[in-house]
Amino acid sequence: MAATLEVVLRAADFIRSRRDLPPDVAIILGTGLGGLAGEVQDDVGIPFGEIPGFPVSTVPGHKGQLLLGTLAGRRVAMMEGRFHLYEGYTLDQITLPVRVLRALGAKVLIVSNACGGLRPDQRAGDLLLIEDHINLMGVNPLVGPNDDRLGPRFPDMSEPYDRKLIALAEGIAKRESIRVRRGVYAAMTGPSLETRAEYRMLQTIGADVIGMSTVPEVIVAVHAGFRTLGISVITDLCLPETLEPASLEKILAVAAGAEPTMRTLVRGVVAEAQL
Repeated sequence: MAATLEVVLRAADFIRSRRDLPPDVAIILGTGLGGLAGEVQDDVGIPFGEIPGFPVSTVPGHKGQLLLGTLAGRRVAMMEGRFHLYEGYTLDQITLPVRVLRALGAKVLIVSNACGGLRPDQRAGDLLLIEDHINLMGVNPLVGPNDDRLGPRFPDMSEPYDRKLIALAEGIAKRESIRVRRGVYAAMTGPSLETRAEYRMLQTIGADVIGMSTVPEVIVAVHAGFRTLGISVITDLCLPETLEPASLEKILAVAAGAEPTMRTLVRGVVAEAQL
């Protein structure tokens, strides 16, 4: 069943009953990137399972709660973890938090993830600012009846990632001597990693990184009227000619190593973004 305003408001009202702090910025933390939550001040955490309509995160590295507080002088709502198609959830369940974050009042959404790099000049631990994406999941979260109160039937996707936010992040990265680049994020369902042939295909169609999340959230963010910034941490290299087996342990270790620079970048964007 497609999300309706009533479903969204039920969850939003529950969250307000626990902490009535309208957020300026919403943040979704990806695999192994939960350390930023430790910088949120005056915070209240609500486990996902307590929020009406929210599923429970089952992925290692995802704490599974919504954190409400302040970061860099701004009110924030931070998802410590997310939901994925490969966990068996529907796209409505996966993207409901995005709609609820918008209903709470957030105007800017920062989405982070861990991903595989598809270009020879990339390094494990690099940060990539997503400037566009390719949806290879075979599904779209807007399929089904459209509640016009939540967004238009045919949202324009010419700029899913806000150019001003990308430029702001690049400026902060330059100031802080953080290595970043722009690129295209391709999303597949997982949970199996891709084959050599699939990595070659992804390179050919213009993808720079590959992951299993983010795109459904961003499509719904556009539908809901968010200004969105996407940041990927490249945790492993997916080069067909030199492909090596990947493991969750290695991915989490690389994400943890990159987390301090991710925190610096996100903190700066939260502080300086125009609302």
